[in-house]
Amino acid sequence: MSAHAEAVFRFAHLSDPHLSDPSGASFGQLAGKRILGYLSWRRRRRHEHRREFLDALGRDLKTLAPDHTVVTGDLTHISLPQEFVQAHDWLRSLGSGDAVTVVPGNHDAYVHIAWEKSIGLWSDYLRADRASDAMFPLLRVRGPVAFIGLNSALPSAPLFATGGIGQEQLRRLETILDSLRGSGLLRVLMLHHPPVPGAEVWRKRLVDAPELCEILGRTPVDMVLHGHRHRPVHTLIRIPGSGIPVFGIPSASAAGLHSPHASEYNTYAITPTPEGWRVEVQARTWQEHSAGYRSEQIAALQINRSDSH
Repeated sequence: MSAHAEAVFRFAHLSDPHLSDPSGASFGQLAGKRILGYLSWRRRRRHEHRREFLDALGRDLKTLAPDHTVVTGDLTHISLPQEFVQAHDWLRSLGSGDAVTVVPGNHDAYVHIAWEKSIGLWSDYLRADRASDAMFPLLRVRGPVAFIGLNSALPSAPLFATGGIGQEQLRRLETILDSLRGSGLLRVLMLHHPPVPGAEVWRKRLVDAPELCEILGRTPVDMVLHGHRHRPVHTLIRIPGSGIPVFGIPSASAAGLHSPHASEYNTYAITPTPEGWRVEVQARTWQEHSAGYRSEQIAALQINRSDSH
């Protein structure tokens, strides 16, 4: 057992808060694809993604006081510059850049927008432990966990919400995972889009999911976290001789008006064992009748160290 794994380590995973308010957009800002997203927000999304639920989640999270928090994208609606400022303010309410890690989602790359006016404002929350020429994949070690973040967000055509990682990022990912062999760390991969091929409809899929899974078959991780689908997901990426647990979650701000899934987030308790780690996964789900969150265990995993560690 490594020295850094003496105590239980807890982290939280939330996604798709869609916290921003694009109502102040100018006519010029709504050119192109943004006008479709804005109309969707006016008609439907502003009623489903509500700040009061996100604020309640924030209070619940502070009560639990996890050791780390990860956010797997879609903080904004249509990637307006003012939305990224609003999202930065919300991230600060969650914690410092050291305590919170973010990867972007497709709504955070709704259209092409300058880095310094968009997710560059969140740099403290997506900066790797070691400086690199490339922002992604990011690697952050917190306690016994190596958090590896991928950027699957890229602008897509109207009515599409596809994601892609790209060959350069995939190549760097394999290098990072290879470097973690023998580290004794629990490897948690984070991205916005579901990584399992066929898990999402064609126009919303991760286009290079097969290539990602091929890499994970050679250099595996211990767990994958994602958002995007606005519903709870617990599945596996099949690799030779084993499977990698995959968890997705509903929107953190959902009122549950347009789907059966109201505001929810997951917590993970990592306990060292002689063989590796015991991981207890609980969903914290909004309960309208009690105006609060209730815990339900959704998985209990024994993840063993292997030669790949």
